[in-house]
Amino acid sequence: MTGDEDRPQARKPSTWTTQRWLRVGVAVSFAVLALLGVSGAWMLQQTASISKDLVDVKSPALNTAIRLESALLNQETGIRGYGLTGTKDFVAPYAQGLADEKTYAGQLTELLRDDAAAVGDLKAVQRAVAAWQERIARPVAASPPGSPSPLATQRAEQGKTLFDQVRSATRSQQERLRTDRMQARDDLMATTRLRNWVFAAIAALIVLLAGLVFEGLRRGITTPLDRLAADARAVADGDFDHPITPTGPADMRQLSGEIDFMRRRLVRALAFSEEARLRLDAQAADLQRSNAELEQFAYVASHDLQEPLRKVSSFTQLLRRRYGGQLDERADQYIDFAVDGANRMQVLINDLLAFSRVGRIHTDQKTVDLDAVLDRTLSALSVSIEEADARITHDPLPSLIADPTQMGMLWQNLIGNAVKFRRPGESPKIHVTAAQEDALWRFTVTDNGIGIAPEYADKVFVIFQRLHTKDAYAGSGIGLAMCKKIVEFHGGTISIDPHYTEGARITFTLAPRPPADPATSTLPEATLSEAELLP
Repeated sequence: MTGDEDRPQARKPSTWTTQRWLRVGVAVSFAVLALLGVSGAWMLQQTASISKDLVDVKSPALNTAIRLESALLNQETGIRGYGLTGTKDFVAPYAQGLADEKTYAGQLTELLRDDAAAVGDLKAVQRAVAAWQERIARPVAASPPGSPSPLATQRAEQGKTLFDQVRSATRSQQERLRTDRMQARDDLMATTRLRNWVFAAIAALIVLLAGLVFEGLRRGITTPLDRLAADARAVADGDFDHPITPTGPADMRQLSGEIDFMRRRLVRALAFSEEARLRLDAQAADLQRSNAELEQFAYVASHDLQEPLRKVSSFTQLLRRRYGGQLDERADQYIDFAVDGANRMQVLINDLLAFSRVGRIHTDQKTVDLDAVLDRTLSALSVSIEEADARITHDPLPSLIADPTQMGMLWQNLIGNAVKFRRPGESPKIHVTAAQEDALWRFTVTDNGIGIAPEYADKVFVIFQRLHTKDAYAGSGIGLAMCKKIVEFHGGTISIDPHYTEGARITFTLAPRPPADPATSTLPEATLSEAELLP
């Protein structure tokens, strides 16, 4: 015999589910309780039957037999007194005894109808009484009153003998009834003791059944659930490699298996998440490096690139002043092109630098009175406002936690655009509103200018996107893109109202306080076409 054969085989887990265990347990419990109930009911019925027989039959029968004997004694006393004295008063006890005899004999007949032996004793008593009455009582009672009855003296010895037979019959009857009553009382006591034992056994079985039910619930439900909860807590506390041990009935083991499957999926998801986090950290490092390179580019653009550009602009302007009019007309045109291109390139670089600094350089968050900021903006734009004869009105504006420089840039671009893109021959009318909506403030800038077509409502917020040529309206195409970046940095959104057709209406929202960690906007992709670089 090999070692594997000696090793005990593992017990195969039960296929019974909790529901099946509960059904079987409840069925068995009900069957046991029903059996105990039937047994208890039978014992109660037996006790009640014996008690009823003792109370309603045996004891009343004995008492009635004693009363019957007393009635017969009254008859004998009355007849004997009447026979010896002839006094009519002795007839009354005899007559009453006859009536009582009839009554008690009837009661005994009713009480003892199911007891043949007792009925036989009663008949024996009745026969003895009938013989005594026939030979003694009725003849003496029929004698005339007033003088002793000769018949009583003649039959005195016979009367004594006959009545002794009556006494003997009643004693036998009472002895049997007394014995029956004692037996019934003993039966009642025995049945009561048995009933008490049965009820004690029922109570013990109920306690045992309850113990078995609780133990079954503990082993089949409570303990597996506690173990499952302990394993789940271990996993919840961070020990994701802790296995979920299946225990208990089949459905509990299935539940444990499903939870363990979820744990394994969670482990795989966490591994994937950790890998994604590492990739995200690497991307964040790349983004930081890109931002650093962008800052370096901004530094180069603001210093190294502008210096050669200023030289080109200065020398082309010098060339135009010195040799303007001395060369042919085409040469003068080329010089003007070069001067204008250098100036536009310088404006474009300055605007691009200002755009890249939003949210990166100007981050001085403090309470800003937007009314005051708008007034300073209108003062800075006073020349263009006066030239356009613009009329600007506004509702009371709130105070917010924001960057004051960015708020100034926001108003300057929005008001400046409303003044610049006016209808020819019509004075601009610009109105600014502010209203609180839930946790945000909503602002609108409405003008009566040339407006923005609905199909360009998104395009105008993209950097370097222009709807008009530089000859019609000057600018670099960065203004609204910068407004969008400023608004988003302060936790809001900006859009064009497509339903307003009397001009343009720009609506945007601002949070009372910027987000704790606003998303850093990156420079949108844009390409400069040759048409934007050339006049």
